[in-house]
Amino acid sequence: MAATEPQMVEEMFVQVARSSKSSDGVLTLTGVSPSTLYFSDRPERVVGHMTNEQFVDGWSLGDNSFASDPPNAVLSYIDSGDDRPEDCVVVLRDPKVDSDSIRYSIEQLEGSVPQFSGACTLFIDPLGRPLSPVSVAGMRRRDRRR
Repeated sequence: MAATEPQMVEEMFVQVARSSKSSDGVLTLTGVSPSTLYFSDRPERVVGHMTNEQFVDGWSLGDNSFASDPPNAVLSYIDSGDDRPEDCVVVLRDPKVDSDSIRYSIEQLEGSVPQFSGACTLFIDPLGRPLSPVSVAGMRRRDRRR
């Protein structure tokens, strides 16, 4: 029997934090949850989480990694003194994890990146991975237009 390639699934990633700050092209999520959530849509609904360290460690794995094709992301946030959520679209690069924060170099695409915010959620573009949620070997991006 010939070996078959593993089925690929496209997963979105979500990071939740108590606050954010940005300055000089750097976005920092502070009070960030210790895990990054991931999920996929049909036909295979895969849901799970990994530590933020595992997420960052996988950033440059594979030929079409986030390092070689940086993801777009939407930062949804509550601005200080306002209860209505706002959002902005950025490109993420060069993630760094500390004990309760994660920091990215960013390029602003749409909206206004807040200098400071309250509660926030970062929704990160999909990455194609083998269907097994524990396997990051062979991780690769699917060819698609953004």
